[in-house]
Amino acid sequence: MTSFFDETGRNISCTVVEAGPCVVTQVKTEDTDGYSAIQLGYGEAKEKNTSQAMMGHFKKAGSDPKRKLVEFRNFNVVEKSVGDELRAEEVFAEGDIVNAIGTSKGKGFQGVVKRHGFAGVNDATHGQHNRGRAPGSIGAASYPARVFKGMRMAGRMGGERVKVDNLQVVKIFADQNLILIKGAIPGHKGGYVIIEK
Repeated sequence: MTSFFDETGRNISCTVVEAGPCVVTQVKTEDTDGYSAIQLGYGEAKEKNTSQAMMGHFKKAGSDPKRKLVEFRNFNVVEKSVGDELRAEEVFAEGDIVNAIGTSKGKGFQGVVKRHGFAGVNDATHGQHNRGRAPGSIGAASYPARVFKGMRMAGRMGGERVKVDNLQVVKIFADQNLILIKGAIPGHKGGYVIIEK
């Protein structure tokens, strides 16, 4: 993340996103596919790491292999055909409200305090010993004699698809295809994120 000073002098926390250039690899229509959508490819990939089927798909679009393919339904911002390049300033404008979809940072196996926000015992006296971050009771008595599904317990945390809504586009650097988005977006540095209007 970084920060950006607006025209009033406010310091705004922002995330820098490289949004292109993206190549149109496929255009789906109601007649051929039953719905309208546009498929965009981003990021350079090596030919040896790309399957033969995908290489045929990219050659049909007249493009080099791409790392990431994403499909956007009802893409009405601009009219594009297969093989065309799409840049950030063609889709986004300063002040737009967008959604960011990405894979959150993986945090490994975590306890209930970090994973679910449990308070723990917090009381150091009254005979408590090493119970500060313990989960507490997890089940009932001899009936039903089991732990219910969905019980909030320790486990793997992060590494999930997360969508953050209503983020504002603060600034666009058209020459570098960079977008400054107000606030934080899911994922690690250098990770892939889908920005949708």
